[in-house]
Amino acid sequence: IHVPKTVDNDLDATDYTFGFDTAVQIATEAIDRLRTTGESHHRCMIAEVMGRHVGWIALHAGMAAGAHAILIPEQKVSLEQITEWVQEAHDRGRAPLIVVAEGFVPDHMDSPHSERGLDTFGRPRLGGIADQLAPEIEARTGIETRATTLGHIQRGGVPSAFDRVLATRLGMAAIDSVVEGYWGTMVALKGTDIEHVGFEKALGQLKTVPQNRYDEAAVLFG
Repeated sequence: IHVPKTVDNDLDATDYTFGFDTAVQIATEAIDRLRTTGESHHRCMIAEVMGRHVGWIALHAGMAAGAHAILIPEQKVSLEQITEWVQEAHDRGRAPLIVVAEGFVPDHMDSPHSERGLDTFGRPRLGGIADQLAPEIEARTGIETRATTLGHIQRGGVPSAFDRVLATRLGMAAIDSVVEGYWGTMVALKGTDIEHVGFEKALGQLKTVPQNRYDEAAVLFG
């Protein structure tokens, strides 16, 4: 019997995983601070957040923090488009703010940026795409650009109220699953209800950011 715990919110069989809301809250608070220091020094700020295969943290934290561009693994974007968004924000007197997921792949690259070997699962350790983008943006726009990687700070801290309630409900449902013999299932949030789903459905595919959600956010870019 499984419970859906991951900050990435990438399990397709549940509306939300516990840990995600807290990670978004922490990321948003950090990005808010980057925005204000960017405004003080008239810089472009890039915040790199977690998200190997999906961009849910970047999407939610970016929208909440008022980012001028959100870059996620599901959407390839050119450097030309990114610099256009940055320049548009700068021309309006704003300090450009970019939120990028670690798994974002610009359209001139074939795979996510990785230069730190493999993790314990044998996968490339992602990270550093913000550091790759910053000098490119600065060279193309002339705007001083700084990159910050939030890293594991997103995984720590006190859980949000939403995550506490969700984890409690899922934990209670998991105990009920044991009592009732629902072996080979995961407890999942569907709307406001907790349901049981089989492992095949629970682990069958990633929940990626759909096109309409990205298009919705992109209205605010630039």
